Amino acid sequence: MMTQEIIEETIYKLFKQAVIKLPDDVKIALEKAYAEENSAMGRLNLKAIFDNILIAEENKIPLCQDTGLPIVFVKLGRVEVDNLMEGVSKGVEKATQKIPLRPNVVHPLTRVNTGNNIGEGIPQVDVELIEKDYVEFTVFPKGFGSENNNALKMGLPGEGIDGIKRFVVDTVIAAQGKPCPPVIVGVGIGGSSDMAMKIAKKALLEKIGTINPDKTLAKMEKEILEEINASGIGPMGLGGKTTALDVKIKSAHTHTAGLPIGVCIQCWAGRHASKRLIPK
Repeated sequence: MMTQEIIEETIYKLFKQAVIKLPDDVKIALEKAYAEENSAMGRLNLKAIFDNILIAEENKIPLCQDTGLPIVFVKLGRVEVDNLMEGVSKGVEKATQKIPLRPNVVHPLTRVNTGNNIGEGIPQVDVELIEKDYVEFTVFPKGFGSENNNALKMGLPGEGIDGIKRFVVDTVIAAQGKPCPPVIVGVGIGGSSDMAMKIAKKALLEKIGTINPDKTLAKMEKEILEEINASGIGPMGLGGKTTALDVKIKSAHTHTAGLPIGVCIQCWAGRHASKRLIPK
């Protein structure tokens, strides 16, 4: 039995890890961007990012004041769990108090803050059923400086690959410096409207620098990344070679009459952490 207490403690520890220490692939990508940057302003901004990362790790404090909206992905296998949703919620509440996380969750109309990052439908929990003997949690504290620049297009089938690429590039360029570049760009193609956005967000969990196993998608990722970085928007939108660290695309089959395209933008602080629990 995976108890509520185990789930609560796991979620708390994962949020603590995620908001304080960036994944290694993100840090390596930022180091590469700094090494290749020829703009003085771009290098200055990347240096500030590195200083920020170091201070957060040394002092064990969140590396950004916006500790995001609490999003949790769950891969649930053949495991008996006790009060899954309550355990996740209690873990978020504990993280808010102890790390601390900034209380970001408000009522959408009254804007009254709940004070503990818990609310109706929040934390946002996505459960995927898998044929395995474990449960895996991934926390994704999503800041809204980048989230506010996401976009969805219900494209038509005739727009094809060129139409997808154009929409993604235009979305990132329209955002300019608002999502705190260099960004990571998640793209979801297919499914329904909500599914396109969901898989775009899940694409952001893929390791930076890895090559998509689908050759067509890999080619699209490369071409979109090159076009975005040719824009010159650069770190923090103040000019430079690197506007995006990577582009990640996921796809799903869709209806014959549609071509949903979701774009989910992540700021340079690509924060997430995962843990797999195997019952004894």
